[in-house]
Amino acid sequence: MRFIKHFWPLFAALALLYVFNRSWGMVPPLGKVFSPFEGFLQHAVAGHSRQDEEILLKGIAEEVTVYYDDNAVPHIFAQNDADLYFAQGYVIARDRLWQMEFYTLVASGRLSEVVGGAALAYDRFNRRIGMARSAATIAEKLKADTLANRMLEAYAAGVNAYIEQLTYRDLPVEYKLLNYSPERWTPYKSILMLMNMRNTLNGGSYDYGLTKVLARYGADVVANLFPDYPALESPAIPEGTEWEFSPVPRPVVPERVTALPDSDLLSFYMPAPRPEIGSNNWAVSGTKSATGLPILANDPHLQLTLPSIWYQMQLAAPGVNVYGVALPGTPNIIIGFNKDIAWGVTNLGPDVMDFYRIQFRDSTFREYRHDGQWKPATRHIETFSLKGGRTVYDTLYYTHHGPVVYHKADPTNTDRVPPGYAMRWVTNETDDSDMLAFYYLNRGTDYDDYREALGYFTAPAQNFVFSSNGGDIALAAAGKLPLKWKGQGKYLLDGTLASHDWQGWIPKEQNPAVRNPSRGFVSSANQSPTDTTYPYYLDWRFAHPARAIRINERLEAMTDATADSLRALQNDNYNVDARRVLPRLMKALAAADSIRRSAEFDAVERWNRRNDADAVGAAIFESWLDNLMAAIWEDEFPRDDDFLFPSLDRTFELINNEPDAPWFDNVNTPDTVETLDDIIRESFNITVKHMRERLGDISARTWALGKVKGTRIMHLVPNFRSFGRIGVNNGGGSSVVNATSRTNGPSWRMVVQLDKEWPVAYGLYPGGQSGNPGSRYYDNMIDRWAQGELDTLLFMKRADEPSDRLQRRMALKPTK
Repeated sequence: MRFIKHFWPLFAALALLYVFNRSWGMVPPLGKVFSPFEGFLQHAVAGHSRQDEEILLKGIAEEVTVYYDDNAVPHIFAQNDADLYFAQGYVIARDRLWQMEFYTLVASGRLSEVVGGAALAYDRFNRRIGMARSAATIAEKLKADTLANRMLEAYAAGVNAYIEQLTYRDLPVEYKLLNYSPERWTPYKSILMLMNMRNTLNGGSYDYGLTKVLARYGADVVANLFPDYPALESPAIPEGTEWEFSPVPRPVVPERVTALPDSDLLSFYMPAPRPEIGSNNWAVSGTKSATGLPILANDPHLQLTLPSIWYQMQLAAPGVNVYGVALPGTPNIIIGFNKDIAWGVTNLGPDVMDFYRIQFRDSTFREYRHDGQWKPATRHIETFSLKGGRTVYDTLYYTHHGPVVYHKADPTNTDRVPPGYAMRWVTNETDDSDMLAFYYLNRGTDYDDYREALGYFTAPAQNFVFSSNGGDIALAAAGKLPLKWKGQGKYLLDGTLASHDWQGWIPKEQNPAVRNPSRGFVSSANQSPTDTTYPYYLDWRFAHPARAIRINERLEAMTDATADSLRALQNDNYNVDARRVLPRLMKALAAADSIRRSAEFDAVERWNRRNDADAVGAAIFESWLDNLMAAIWEDEFPRDDDFLFPSLDRTFELINNEPDAPWFDNVNTPDTVETLDDIIRESFNITVKHMRERLGDISARTWALGKVKGTRIMHLVPNFRSFGRIGVNNGGGSSVVNATSRTNGPSWRMVVQLDKEWPVAYGLYPGGQSGNPGSRYYDNMIDRWAQGELDTLLFMKRADEPSDRLQRRMALKPTK
C-alpha cells in the first residue's frame, strides 16, 4: 500500500500518456493534437514566411526559381518542362496538400476510410457511378502518351518530394484532426481530380424526375410544361450563325423513346443538374474596346469553399509563360492567359448522362437482354475499408452502357428478377486527353493553336471563350458530345433496344463555335448554346437565360470598353426575372388593399430591380419567387416524391400569357378553385410571414438582401465550421450576372486586356492561396471579392524582372 501511495502519480501519468497518445474510434490522439510543440496550435502561427529559402530536392535536373508576391502567388521559372511541373506539384502541395487528397478520396469512394461509416453510402454511390475505375483505366492508357505521362509523373514527383519532407508537426491541421496521413501522389490521383470536377459540372440527370411526370400525366402534359428548348433568348452562338460543315447522318427517332413506365419506375433517384453550378464568360473585340484590341472576362460559378477551389500561379519555362488558376492536384493552368492569348470557360450543359432500364436473365445478374440477345455482364467486387477496421463489400455489375448504379428488388415477388438501371456517362469514357488540351492552350499564340488545343478536350463539355492580340475573339464548345436522336435521354431509356444506345459522337470540329461575329463580342452563361438551326441534338433544357440576356444587352450597348467596364459587368446585379414577371405579380397584389398598404409591398414597388446588398425589395422578391414556384407546382409535382418542376421560363409564360391555365388551382383543396391572383397573393403573404418570423419587422438593416441571403464560404469538412466564413455581405443572386447565392458564386473573376507587347490582367477569388486556416493568406481575398474588386495580377516577363510586389524567393535545387 505504501508503494502505491508514493507512486500513484506516476501510474496516473503513464495512464494519461497511454490515453492521450492513441486514437479512440473517431477521436484522434489528443495528446499529439493538443501538443504545443507539434499539434494543431502550430497552424495558428504558421504561414508564408518572408524569408528566402533554398531547398535541395531529388527529382529535378536544374535549379528552379520561385518568387512569391504580396498575395502569396508563386511565380515559377524553370529551365525545362519536367522541372516546371515538378515545381508546380511541389509548390501547390505546400499550400493545398490536404485539399488535393480530400478530393481524390471523394472521387474514388474512399472517404469512409477517413471519417468512418457515416460516409459509406456516399462512397458506395461514388464507386457505383464509376469514377475510380475509369480514372484507373485512363491513367493506364496515358502511360502510352509520352508527353502526358512525363507531365503527370513530374507533377506527382513534386508532390511526393514535399510529402517526404513532412513530419507530424508539419502536417496540415485536417490530417491531425481526422487522424490520418497523406499517401503518395500518382498520375491516377491527378485524373481523379479531373473526375471530381466532371462530376461537379455534369454529374446529374433529369431523366428520373421527368419520367415520373410522364408516367403520371402523359406525353401531352410533358410537351406543354417541359418543352424542348423552353427558352432560346440570347443563345451563346448568335442566332443566324451559319454552320460551315456538312453534318454526319443523324439517328432517326425510334417508335419507342422511353422505358415502359411501370412499378419499377420509382426505384432510384439521381440528383438533377444543379442550376447554381454555372459561369459567365465573354470577350469584346477591338471594335468595342478603348485599346483597339480584345478584352476577355470569365467568372466560373461553383460552390464557395475553403480552401478555395482554384490556386493562382505563374508557370514559365522555355516555350511557355502563362498565368492564371490551376486546379490543385493537376498540372498546367486551367483558366488564364499568356503574352498572346487569353481563355476562360463556362459549363456547356449537354445531356451526357443517360439511364437504361436493364432486363436481367436471372437473379445472378450475369446476363442482360440487349438487341434480341442475352449478353454477359461484368462483375466487380468493391471493397470499403472503414475507419475503425470494419470492411464492407459491394457487388457492381457493368453492361455495355456502363455501371448498373441501382437495382430494384420486389419484396412481394421473390421469383421476379429485379431490373437494374445502368448509366452511360461521358465522364467514364476512357480515351482521355484533357491534360494535353491545357498543355497546348498554355503555349498557344493564336486562334489556330486554340482550336487545335480544344481538339484534345473531352469532359466536362465547356464553352471556351478566347481572345488574342492578333485581334481574334471566339467562342467554341469543346468536349466529347454523344450523337443522339432528338429527345434521346429526356426519359429513362430501354436497355433492351439497340436503337436506344448512343449512336456515336458528334465530330469535335462540328461542335458549336463562332469566330469574330459581326456584333463585336462573344459570350456564354450556360444558356442554350445555339438556335434551332444547329443540326445536332444536345439537350432539351439548358440554364435559365436571365444572365445571358443581361450580359448581351450590356455588351451590345458597350463602346470604348476597358477592363473596368468588364469588371463592372461581372458585378452587375440587375434582375431580369423581376423585369419579366414582376409587373404582373404587382398588379395582383395591388388589388388587395391589405397587401397594397403594407411596408413589404411598398419595398418591392420602390425597388430598382437591382439585387444590391442593401436592397430590401430584392430580398423579398427572391424569397417570394421561391414560394410562388412551390405554390404553383408543389401540389402536382411534389419535390418530396422527386418530381421535376417546370422551368422558370415556362412558369413566366403561364403567368404572363396563360392566366387561366388549370395548373394554378391547388389540387389539395378540392372544394376551392384557386386563380393565378390567389396564388400570387397567398405566396406573397407566406413570404412576408416567414420573413417576419425570422427577421422581425421589416427594416433596412435586417431585411437587406446581403443579410437575408447570408453568403457563406465554408470548409470542405462541414463539421469544421470554425474554419469557414459566414455572413459575407454582398449582393447578387443565382439568376443575375453576379451569380452569388448563399453557398455558390463566382469562384474566380478574371479580366484580361491584351496588348501587342504585354497583357494587363486582373483577378480574384473568394479565399486565399493557403489551405492553412491559421495563415493570413487563407481567406484574405474574401472581403475584396465580396465588394467586387479585382487585384492587378503580377505577370512577370522573365525571372530577373524587378518588382516591389515580390516578397521572397525560393530556390529549388537538385541534390548532387
